[in-house]
Amino acid sequence: MRVEIESTILLFFACACLGWVMEVICQLVQLRRFINRGFLLGPYCPIYGFGAVLICRLLSRFSGDPLAVFALALIVCGTLEYITSYAMEKLFHARWWDYSQKPFNLNGRVCAGTLIPFGLLGLMLVYWVKPFFYGVFIAMPAQVRSALCAVLCCMLLVDLVISTSVLGKIRAVANLSHADNTEAITQAVREKLIEQGRLVRRTLRAFPYARLYSNQLLADMKAERLRLKAEAKQRALELRQEVNSREEALRQELRRIRAGRK
Repeated sequence: MRVEIESTILLFFACACLGWVMEVICQLVQLRRFINRGFLLGPYCPIYGFGAVLICRLLSRFSGDPLAVFALALIVCGTLEYITSYAMEKLFHARWWDYSQKPFNLNGRVCAGTLIPFGLLGLMLVYWVKPFFYGVFIAMPAQVRSALCAVLCCMLLVDLVISTSVLGKIRAVANLSHADNTEAITQAVREKLIEQGRLVRRTLRAFPYARLYSNQLLADMKAERLRLKAEAKQRALELRQEVNSREEALRQELRRIRAGRK
């Protein structure tokens, strides 16, 4: 049991690092410059680590059916990405990634363009990555494996504390903005945060297209959604009444025609 737990922890960190490398390469191709991706300071993206662990733990039983592994990996990774996006937006008042302009997206949080590669990665994890890494981890001396797990977990904990404080600072500065739209707030906050420390600037560079919100803007957006919902409900009620009125008029006309025939 201990070997299994430690191997899972090490798999988490290995895949988190591989995910960070993949993100860096993608940004290097798109923007032609190195960007230290992710919320954390270290060279790892925990969302990839969590996704890898979930896929390996949940989908290994379906290894006899590659199509099922692919389809279920889409669901697992899509759900994880959506929940992460939603939670980070609620916690830190920012949309850190947005797929609204891409086809087949769901609320701008996930899209087909990212889910299909995740399905392929799920196949790689189940059939190649997990067996390879587990073989390496199990072959390690028990003391080395335990020490490595402890060091990595401590490092991640410290990183989480520091990075969360940085994200909290970004949220606090965003709330001070008096701009009345997302673009203006994002620009104003970025300009103000540029004056902050290196860690804040690193986070901004990691997510160059992040959209920031203030408390007032969030309240305005919520009020606007409620207004639109109320208008839609009222319009639906009016349409229903109009349909019922026309239906009743048709019925009366039919009764009149039938009475005339008699």
